[in-house]
Amino acid sequence: MLRQRHNLFVTLFALFDVGAVAAASFGAWAIRVQRFKQPWPSEWESYFKDSLVLYAVPIVLMNLLVFKLYKPRRDRALVGEIGQIIKVAFLSSMLIIVALWAVGSSVFSVPGPVPDGQPLGWRLATDPFRFQLAMFTALLPLFVGGHRVVTRTALRFMRRRGWNMRHVAIIGVGRLGQITARTLARNSWTGIRVDYFVSHHEQTVRERCLNLPVYGGIRELDVILEKNRVDAVYLAIPSAMSAQLPQILRRLERYAVDVRIVPDVHPRYLPQNMTVSELEGMPILSYRESPMAGLGGVLKRALDLFGAGLALMLFSPLIGLISLLIWLGSPGPVLFKQRRVSLGGDVFWIWKFRTMRELDGLEQDEDASWTERDDPRITRIGRWLRRTSLDELPQLINVLRGDMALVGPRPERPELIDRFRDDWRGYMLRQQVKAGMTGWAQVNGLRGNTSLRKRLQYDLFYIRNWSLWFDLRILLLTIVRGFVHPNAI
Repeated sequence: MLRQRHNLFVTLFALFDVGAVAAASFGAWAIRVQRFKQPWPSEWESYFKDSLVLYAVPIVLMNLLVFKLYKPRRDRALVGEIGQIIKVAFLSSMLIIVALWAVGSSVFSVPGPVPDGQPLGWRLATDPFRFQLAMFTALLPLFVGGHRVVTRTALRFMRRRGWNMRHVAIIGVGRLGQITARTLARNSWTGIRVDYFVSHHEQTVRERCLNLPVYGGIRELDVILEKNRVDAVYLAIPSAMSAQLPQILRRLERYAVDVRIVPDVHPRYLPQNMTVSELEGMPILSYRESPMAGLGGVLKRALDLFGAGLALMLFSPLIGLISLLIWLGSPGPVLFKQRRVSLGGDVFWIWKFRTMRELDGLEQDEDASWTERDDPRITRIGRWLRRTSLDELPQLINVLRGDMALVGPRPERPELIDRFRDDWRGYMLRQQVKAGMTGWAQVNGLRGNTSLRKRLQYDLFYIRNWSLWFDLRILLLTIVRGFVHPNAI
């Protein structure tokens, strides 16, 4: 739910950015028209052409994305964001010039020499296009930065009053852990609330730290996280116990939480392959985050909604035919549901076409295992549905509901996950993204009772290298290679 809220805020930021960029484009053009006493155009198309808004909006949005201005910024300073926006303004202006030159626009011309005796600003004052571009460069940080200051100030106001909170646990009750808790408490605008501590010792009799509960030591870490779910864990253990850090990180791999490390060193001594941020000078090392936070998650959700809606329309006759065949083939409902696990370890009901005689539309919790190839309960139409993967079509509803995505690791049952996360290191990292109808493992033939180790390797590769183009590639491979595969049962 927290990640979905973040994606909603990112969508709002992107929409506000579009409005701000358009306002800067039209504003710069209006100033140019007034400055050079030019006539207003008589056709609406000229407003969009002359204001350069059709070039400015995509170029600026692309640069905002490149400068990571759609990433979560709860624990980062607002001043740094304004500085990045100023860089975006200058870079966008240069790219607009390149785009106009590439398309051979009539508004772009190669400048000649400056006449003798004229000041350096002579061309800017006499060339309408360059004057307009200079005004755009000045207005863009004002409009985009202004709306972001207002929006983030409003968000901080909300978070100080307990809305849109992100709940965390701190591992470490020593000096560093207490500094972390106090720093987060002082900066309530981040919306990060410390729920409890876990002692960095194996066991502890301490029950309180800074008026917050201490639920136990490192030995009870698994039990504590099971009973007291949080969105993120901050590791703030003393440097003298840093040798225990790899072991703690391995244990945290069993849980779908963000992991941040507060090192007891200066940021310049930290590794360069991790995201480092500061909060009041306290360095925070982002060891693990969901790869789909920010604008990427919004674009992926848009692809899911468009793709699932289109697929439901295209496959609606086939869905109706399959429903009729199942209803005529054996008694019982057409659909059945099972409990599965998706993003963040959240449990949801997955829908499938019924392919067995004995399920009767209900989940059988005691049968936490994969179906065998020659299972006698499979109906004749059910066997065909499984071989062609058409029994998965009702999951398009799950995609529209937001339980699943079109592309992602296949969802497993909670009982199997409880077993696998102890046996397979890194298995819970699959819960950093939404479960999918198809995935990188599936298009590479890893379906049914195939190697769990191989499937996990492919799933983790997908998570670490995710991009929207990777999703589109997987969807294309799903269509090209077809739904039928010998490993499907």
